[in-house]
Amino acid sequence: MEKIDYQGTVWAINHNNPEPLVKHSLHTLEQYGVKKEDIVLTDAPENVKVGAIVVEIWPYHLDVARVRTIRNDSFISGTVMTIELKLDEDGNYSD
Repeated sequence: MEKIDYQGTVWAINHNNPEPLVKHSLHTLEQYGVKKEDIVLTDAPENVKVGAIVVEIWPYHLDVARVRTIRNDSFISGTVMTIELKLDEDGNYSD
């Protein structure tokens, strides 16, 4: 399994996703080498730095991106990897 190369804060972007999805997403990030204390769950990251990792939470995958540029309090990032979130036959998230 590939590890996420990061320094400092990892921004996990959550747009009102259900709690089981958020918990599983955070657990998955830990499996990819991100320390729990380095993850900030937010709907709009603030004071993002160039080089920071930003993770967009979607129902079936996580988009992991690295910030390339910051303009007018907005950031532009490029995808580093996509992590599939697996479901069991009952529709529950599994490892």
